[in-house]
Amino acid sequence: MIRRLLVATFVAGAAVILLVAPGARAAVPVPGPPQVLPVAIVGAEIHPVAGPVIADGTIVFAGGKIVAVGPTATVPIPADAERIDGRGKRVYPGFIDAFTQLGLSEVGSVRATVDSREIGPINPNARAQVAFNPESELLPVTRSNGVLVVGAAPQGTLLGGQVAAMTLDGWTWEDMTLRAPVGMQVTWPSMLLVRDGTPEPRQKENRERALRALHEAFDDARAYRTAKLAAGRGAAPEADLRWEAMIPVLERRIPLFVEAEEIHQIEAAVEFAAAESLKLVIVGGYDAADAGDLLRRHDVPVIVGGIHRLPRRRGDAYDAPYTLPERLRSAGVRFCLTNGGLYNERNLPYATATAVAYGLPADAGVAAITLEAARILGIADRVGSLETGKDATLIVTDGDPLEEPTAVERAWIGGRLIDLNDRQKTLNAKYTEKYRRLGVDPGAAGGSRP
Repeated sequence: MIRRLLVATFVAGAAVILLVAPGARAAVPVPGPPQVLPVAIVGAEIHPVAGPVIADGTIVFAGGKIVAVGPTATVPIPADAERIDGRGKRVYPGFIDAFTQLGLSEVGSVRATVDSREIGPINPNARAQVAFNPESELLPVTRSNGVLVVGAAPQGTLLGGQVAAMTLDGWTWEDMTLRAPVGMQVTWPSMLLVRDGTPEPRQKENRERALRALHEAFDDARAYRTAKLAAGRGAAPEADLRWEAMIPVLERRIPLFVEAEEIHQIEAAVEFAAAESLKLVIVGGYDAADAGDLLRRHDVPVIVGGIHRLPRRRGDAYDAPYTLPERLRSAGVRFCLTNGGLYNERNLPYATATAVAYGLPADAGVAAITLEAARILGIADRVGSLETGKDATLIVTDGDPLEEPTAVERAWIGGRLIDLNDRQKTLNAKYTEKYRRLGVDPGAAGGSRP
């Protein structure tokens, strides 16, 4: 966790290192308090995601859980409830970015603020949730646009560690952990030879070494598990945190989240998972639609990464990244979306909008960043849709959240009302006031004086 930030400056040619306390930085908003009274949002357009849109609906939540949702005329409202006028507003489940380093990294060029990977290729015991930084200034910016839950994923050269489902509000990482682990991160080695100056024999050797290390890791983990199960008939093996962390994977309680873009990687990962009898999720999946039959047959979902990116190959269609979600949907492959960028996770709704503009139905787009993401992360019993019994993790908007002019006006995480202020809003207000004092209209073209 980041306790202070090292700042380097230069005085008379000498480097001076300053220790800047967290209080000297722009303050992260105070976490929301636990819900005390019931809340009823009345007369809103409610998008449950798990069912049809309710044009004139009411949703009631108490104790952090949704207790009623439906047409306004049919939903009883507790006498002590705080009533919120929802006329002209829309209510959605909080958005979910299923795979990101948000909370694990702050400033890429400042190593002390980056805690997204461990040293070495095999680190299944690395837990993303304990490295999650509640004081990150990127969290308020992200949740300001409706993203309230993320799959915090470590990085690695091969087996990076455990993925955790985290909410974006809380005092500590324990407060913010929704469920952990929800998966195990793997970076699949490139299966193609590339012209990067590395001799082809060395590329092949590196690939085979990585695959061999991955197989050996699973063999060792299985042997460790077998020894534990047999401990009743003899001495238990010495505890090994690496292989302990692998047991939920081997028992199919959590999947492998395999980062793989090109078709040969995807096919090899599916073959490996089938041979090892593992649950699998493909992350990135640029060529996943070309393996649609294979993925559907093995029920392998895809976390589509980086809608807003260039085609990977010269001969690809210019809109290949934009159409990927619709091509997966047409192929019957389950999928969700990640924005694929640490600093721009707030733009997840707009990446979804691009996919919708290029063929994906709008309701499927919203589901891809709510319910489908929750299902793939294994947290659909808690979040992802507006249903009775689920966490009251939701947003109120003044329009379609996939459109840029729309604002998220209110948000709750587990029934806690969230402060939607952030560093960018603070800076906007600061410099708006600066130019007001100078007699300049900051909203006018060119900032001309009146």
